[in-house]
Amino acid sequence: MFEVLDMPHDIAEPATPVRPAAVRGRVQLEGVWFSYGGVAGLESVRRYGWGGMTEGEEVSARRDPAGWALEDLDFTVEPGELAALVGPSGAGKTTTTYLVPRLYDVSRGKVTIDGIDVRDMDLETLAATVGVVTQESYLFHDTIAANLRYARPDASDAELREAAETANIASFIEGLPLGYDTVVGERGYRLSGGEKQRIAIARVILKDPKVLILDEATSHLDAHSESLIQEALERVMEGRTSLVIAHRLSTILAADRIFVIDRGRLVESGTHGELMRQGGLYASLYQTQFAATAG
Repeated sequence: MFEVLDMPHDIAEPATPVRPAAVRGRVQLEGVWFSYGGVAGLESVRRYGWGGMTEGEEVSARRDPAGWALEDLDFTVEPGELAALVGPSGAGKTTTTYLVPRLYDVSRGKVTIDGIDVRDMDLETLAATVGVVTQESYLFHDTIAANLRYARPDASDAELREAAETANIASFIEGLPLGYDTVVGERGYRLSGGEKQRIAIARVILKDPKVLILDEATSHLDAHSESLIQEALERVMEGRTSLVIAHRLSTILAADRIFVIDRGRLVESGTHGELMRQGGLYASLYQTQFAATAG
């Protein structure tokens, strides 16, 4: 346990943090390169400070590149736009989205929000600005109300219910014997996948971020749960800058801009019609992956 506690922080508060008075939500990646070889692992921590490695050797080991996951990415999402990330499995889509809220830091280049490098932003401000809903929604061993209030501790009961209504989960919660005081279990094991995801969406709604990161994959859910989640996501994306790893044709067609990523590189960008006319990777993916969901 102490080895984990002694792990050097890869994501640190800047020496002079920037706290913008207001955030519009313009997201830009400029010449972004990223390698997982620069991310510290437990093995290096185990040896750090315990006689196995000097500090210099440990830092050098962490920075040894194991190949680039992202290479020279450049794109911009304007405030309020919906941008869809599309590409083959393992292309780097999830890695790209992780750089915006600083779950990882870039190896080269920069990610900015309203022109401010995210590495220069106050961490609390950045956390309030960017909301994330992943495929695997994490819930703590606590009540539903407490899990929702992780987004905003001062939220009233009425605000919890409003967020739950928007996420299509209020009727389910209120049908439980203890309602919002129901304990969900570690990682929410007492709930189905669709129920967990809708609670995660309600939590993001309560947070009310200017920038929204979504992985909308719902392939492991039944049709009813998928329909409820898609309806909730459409509501939560309204008026926000949204960067979505798109798996559904409806999301792709609604996108203001589609970014096609392959092997860590941005290979195409444009609207659905523009990319279909190019006849490149997107057109191929459309025929093999998305056309089947057109109905």
